[in-house]
Amino acid sequence: MKPSIPQGTRDFSAPVLRKRNYILHTIKSTFELYGFEPLETPAMENTETLLGKYGDEGDKLVFKVLNNGLSNPDKRESVISDFQAVLEGKTNKGITERALRYDLTIPFARYVAMNYSQLTLPFKRYQMQPVWRADRPQRGRYREFWQCDADIAGSSSLLHETELALIYSHVFSKLKVPVRIHLNNRKILTGLSALCGGEDLMMDITVAIDKLDKLGLEKVKEELIGKGLSMEQVAVVESFISITGSNEEKIKQLEDLFTTVPVGMEGIQELKHLLSNCKNTKQNPDLVIDSSLARGLNYYTGTIFEVKANGVQMGSIGGGGRYDDLTGLFGVKGIAGVGISFGVDRIYDVIEELNLFPENIQQGTTALFFNTGEEQQQQILLLAEEIRSEGIACELFHEQAKFDKQFKYAERKSIPFVIILGSNEMAKGTIIVKHLSSSKQEEVDKHQLISILKG
Repeated sequence: MKPSIPQGTRDFSAPVLRKRNYILHTIKSTFELYGFEPLETPAMENTETLLGKYGDEGDKLVFKVLNNGLSNPDKRESVISDFQAVLEGKTNKGITERALRYDLTIPFARYVAMNYSQLTLPFKRYQMQPVWRADRPQRGRYREFWQCDADIAGSSSLLHETELALIYSHVFSKLKVPVRIHLNNRKILTGLSALCGGEDLMMDITVAIDKLDKLGLEKVKEELIGKGLSMEQVAVVESFISITGSNEEKIKQLEDLFTTVPVGMEGIQELKHLLSNCKNTKQNPDLVIDSSLARGLNYYTGTIFEVKANGVQMGSIGGGGRYDDLTGLFGVKGIAGVGISFGVDRIYDVIEELNLFPENIQQGTTALFFNTGEEQQQQILLLAEEIRSEGIACELFHEQAKFDKQFKYAERKSIPFVIILGSNEMAKGTIIVKHLSSSKQEEVDKHQLISILKG
């Protein structure tokens, strides 16, 4: 059988991992600059922890883990019924009690709820781990992918939204990726639902709006009609998502629309506060109000973010928002929260397409010691340990072979220096260093080796 991997997953070679680690290190160092501390949670959560938190469509994308033994294995009809419930996004303890995490936010909320009395509030954590979604694989969308989240629990201060916008700006500035940070507010969307006749329409409207980029306006209108909205209600939604102009012009149009809707006006004020705060910072991130932004997840309650790269055909490369009572889902009421996420895999694709990875990112081994025989090996091992103690990566070729073979190994691995210690050099206390990029070769005193490799 030909070996393969599951669709929507990938192997990562050294060149790819070095690029990914560059991204991860940039994000991690920025999180820590802003005072966030690390957290990791299990790959699997109890099914009831995850289901019911992402909306009906999100629940269908949760990977359920089958129990080791199925209940009632001899009752075929019961087992089929249990499986059907699972396929519909429901849970059934006879079939599955655990699931792979869908994102990092719900596990974070579960952690806060379990450890609330021991936490120093506000609790600022970052988390960088893989997540899994039973989605249809395509460019920039995988079934297994990494997320990098920063969340704050235990504070309602709008200062945190400003801080998170600055983190986005800081990271993408360091990565040299030009981005726009799209903003909306779920309170405005709640106000839109009220204008359409009732807050019970909230999920139908936000789920449909969230598909605007993928489906286009006409398909979104068809979906809303299919959900039972009247033509008049659909017209209100259409006028809302069609708002254009500068941020100031959009604010004015939104204020005109929601004059009689207090919750909508509250959301507008929160956006104005964020825009004002960021405008006076050194980062001055490129923020744009986007009335079509919905982020169709149930738990958002305030400002929502979505980051898109300029000049690249790619979906969002980051997103998040405020969720003022997420831990209430786990019995701990009244803990405000807000957070953002970076989509590492899409960021990688964007940087690759824009050719923005640093030239020296593939630097692994700095020097290769040629294997020149048993007599020289002990001396070479001592030299290798000495330069490793200075933080310089090096290798000793695994066998005594023709120089041509050893040169080819160094070239294929892009090792910049070759070091040769033969019997003649041992007798003189010297060593030969060859720079592969320039073919320059010099015989130097062994004590000069470290300064040459560092230089």
